[in-house]
Order: sequence, then structure tokens, then C-alpha cells
Amino acid sequence: MALASYSTSESDDTILLAAVNQINLGGPAAVQDTSQSSTIATVNLRAGQKAMVMSDFGAAYSYFNHGISFLQEGHWQEHYDLSLSLFELAAKCALAIGDLASSKLHSEQVMKESRSFEDALNVMYISTCALAYSSGLPDSVQNSIGVLTKLGIDLQDSRSTEACVQETIALLTTRTDYEILNTRQMTEPTMIIALKFLAKLESGMNQTKPRSVPFVTQKIIELSLAKGMSPMSPIGFVYFGAFMSKRGDFTSGYRYVKLALSLLDKVGRESAGEVICMATQVKIFVEPIQAALEHHSDGYAASM
Repeated sequence: MALASYSTSESDDTILLAAVNQINLGGPAAVQDTSQSSTIATVNLRAGQKAMVMSDFGAAYSYFNHGISFLQEGHWQEHYDLSLSLFELAAKCALAIGDLASSKLHSEQVMKESRSFEDALNVMYISTCALAYSSGLPDSVQNSIGVLTKLGIDLQDSRSTEACVQETIALLTTRTDYEILNTRQMTEPTMIIALKFLAKLESGMNQTKPRSVPFVTQKIIELSLAKGMSPMSPIGFVYFGAFMSKRGDFTSGYRYVKLALSLLDKVGRESAGEVICMATQVKIFVEPIQAALEHHSDGYAASM
């Protein structure tokens, strides 16, 4: 326990992991002073976050699960933020390692105990992803639409597809590539998670409701230009580029996929796998196929 207390103040990852591993061997029964339970849960949270940075999601899940086991009765009232973080990240890591049942249990606990709709958004997104990964794509699509509606985001898909496309073109032609690439970063947490739902909806509808894809694309681009670019913004641009190319307008399509690829360097590469793979499908009609396939290989690597 002395090592754990020291690690919380020194930010020493080596000591942190050594302390947590030793404490977890003893388990909750080894803690004589229950007032220390939240401290042990906190160092497990830090250890799990460190493991996530190293992409060791199995170890991360173990740390978060251990942290949860040390929480005392009434922890949602006394240590709400700690409890929220542990359960939310446990759900995320369980999904990453394919333990859908555990991910669902942790997510349901957050949705039951969260103090606001916003606090539950991350696990709602995790649950939506879990549905998509477990042959529940139509339900995943409906979940996304339901959350977006509660956030006040309307796809307005009662319009014709052509009207939607022309509105998107008009929105983009008023800005140069330089202006688009230098749009400010999105900072509003609710909008950032909303873009995640829209990006997940984009890929889901591409398989279940292809007609609705342009409406999702427009909303991603519209919010990105109005509220700032998020890590999911490149998906909107690459889908629009692919759509324009399918219509035979390879000049515009190529422009938008190049914007999507350039945006990855601005907002991070969280969506790199999907963006690069889709961009390659347009690039092979414009660039030498050898060059395009190099990008495709990059996209495959980013997805793994």
C-alpha cells in the first residue's frame, strides 16, 4: 500500500505497475482499512490507462476490473467520477478484447447509475459498436439515430438525395482547401461524441440503408465546418469523395478524399483505417495503381 500511495504522487509508471500487481494479488480481502479502497481503485485506474496507451487492452481490462472490485458499497454516491471512469473504460476494453458480455454488463451499470444523459454517452457509443460487431447492425443503426435525435441532430432525410448532395457541394465550394484544413479543432465534448455516432452510422447505413448515406455525410461535414474538426471528420469527407466519384465526378471526388487524408494529420489518425481504405478506391482511378496500393497497405495496417 505504501508503494501505491507513493506512485500516486510521483507519477512513476514502473512503481505504479509493481504496486498495483502486488496489491491485486491480495485482492479486496487484504485491505484492512476500507478508507484506502478508493486509493487502490484509483491506482488500478491509472495502471489500466497506462496499459491502454501501450495497446494492451487485456491487461487494461484486468486493472479496471480489479479497481471495480475494490470499490465499497455506495461508491456511485461517494466516488462517482472514479466509478464512472472505471466502468466506462472496463466496457471499452472488454469490447476491444471481444468480451461482449462483460462490455454489456459494465455499460448497463453506467447507464443505470449515470447522473446525466451526457455522462452515459460514451458507454452508449460502446454498446452501439458492440451491436455492430455482433450481427446487430440494424439495431446499431437505430441506436445511433436515437442518440443523435436526443442530441438535437436531425439528418433531414425526407429530402431527395440530389437536394442533399447539392447542398453539400454548395457548403464546400464556399471554402478553399486551405480554409477547410485549417478549421479550428472541435472542443465541445457532446459534439465530439456526436461525430462518433455519425461516423458509426455512416458505415452502418452504407450496408443497410445506402440511400441515407449522403444525409449522414452532409451532417458530418456541416458540423465539422461549424463546430470544428474532430477525429471523425475525415470520414465525412472521404465518403463524400467516394460518392462523387461514383457519380462520375472524379475531379471533385479526388479533391475530397485528398482533403480527408490531409485532415488525418490535423485531427489524429483514429479513423485512419476506414479513411485510407476508402480513399484508395478513388485514388486508383487517378493515380498510378502502385502508389494507390501503398496507401491501401497503410490503411490495412492502421485498422489492425
